[in-house]
Amino acid sequence: MHSQSTSHGTASGKSIFAVVLGNAVEFFDFGVYATFAVMIGHTFFPSDNAFLSLMLTVTAFGIGFVVRPLGAVLIGSYADRVGRKPAMLLTLVMMAVGTGSIAILPGYDSIGVAAPILLVLTRLIQGLAWGGEAGPATTYILEAAPEHKRGTYACWQVVAQGVAAMVAGLVGYTLTRVLSPEDLNSWGWRVPFVFGLLVLPIGIYIRRNLAETFHGQGESASTAALVREVLGQHRRALVLGLLILSGSTITQYFLNYMTTFAITELHLPTGISMLSTLVAGAAMAVCAVAGGMLCDRYGRKRILMIPRIILLLVLFPALQLMTAHPSPSTFLITLAVLSGLHGMSGAALIVLLVESFPKAVRSTGFSIVYAFGVAAFGGTAQIIITWLIGTTGDPMSPVWYLLVANLVCLTSAWFAHETRPTQAAQTALAPKLREAGVR
Repeated sequence: MHSQSTSHGTASGKSIFAVVLGNAVEFFDFGVYATFAVMIGHTFFPSDNAFLSLMLTVTAFGIGFVVRPLGAVLIGSYADRVGRKPAMLLTLVMMAVGTGSIAILPGYDSIGVAAPILLVLTRLIQGLAWGGEAGPATTYILEAAPEHKRGTYACWQVVAQGVAAMVAGLVGYTLTRVLSPEDLNSWGWRVPFVFGLLVLPIGIYIRRNLAETFHGQGESASTAALVREVLGQHRRALVLGLLILSGSTITQYFLNYMTTFAITELHLPTGISMLSTLVAGAAMAVCAVAGGMLCDRYGRKRILMIPRIILLLVLFPALQLMTAHPSPSTFLITLAVLSGLHGMSGAALIVLLVESFPKAVRSTGFSIVYAFGVAAFGGTAQIIITWLIGTTGDPMSPVWYLLVANLVCLTSAWFAHETRPTQAAQTALAPKLREAGVR
């Protein structure tokens, strides 16, 4: 079985950029789709009922999650069979196809019912790519990182999400300032998708020149065999990983939904709602860096759980404040606090889940956990949140959904094994790190 690795724990900044770019594009697309959900609904799902149009739009958003598990199994196992780099190249090409398609798809007024059908097909292509991206990219970063700095390196996956949200928010805010509402609704919302498409060829070019960290197990390891091994020997890691992801994923997509929430429920100006994506992304990025470094020092579980406990305690009063006093400053400050707490636990969560699987099946295992978790909880989050508010008429109704999800996350994290090397293991590793030039 061929499993040679070329990892030396010395990944360059260029390598990290190349890897996290795919994650950034994914979350840029999420941010843009959430930011312009109302406009996209008018284009592809026109209806006299604004609530129905929005529900159809967020449902199309969720459809892309349905095929994520398939992408995870096929592309995640591909990375364990032939290497991380080929898998990461494949997912970026698929992302380019999906993002480019959304930028140019004709609307319902032009081609009728074919428009929403094509939008759904595009979301399916993106879902396959995103389901397959997380495993190879995240395992690559951890395998290229020094063992004592895995959290510091992995946090850039979360930082990429925050920066992508910032850029999405900045683009959205700028468009609301320079375009009329009519132009924004008819064609302006497409501009960010064009921007995302232009970035992808850069990532493909850089990823082609990456050093491989794991050449794979070769043809002797089939996709079915890898999946059987993960399901048979690592069932505990799978179940706990899915439950841990529940609270994190639902919280993430609730924060993404805040742009729509600001427009439809708080009735804030469109410019402020666009700015919220920028504020949330900045808070997440800054706190993710802090969380990554802290989890290398104090352990994965502790830094995963403490910020999320604080988040759980402040969630209800924060949203109550936001809805009772829906001013721009209250909304943005509250959102920044929630996003920062969420981002701080992100790196520890990623490292804990990836390190729960051995290297030979790491991409397959993490891909399955991540894709199934995001599909089950992320793909339904905005639908459930929109439905709860629409049926109850209470903008506070999603709070209970978030509280339960985060309690499940915390309970599961408590039962998970700490994966940070013990002090004794780090001491034993120190001479090898010095020999490799790692300080």
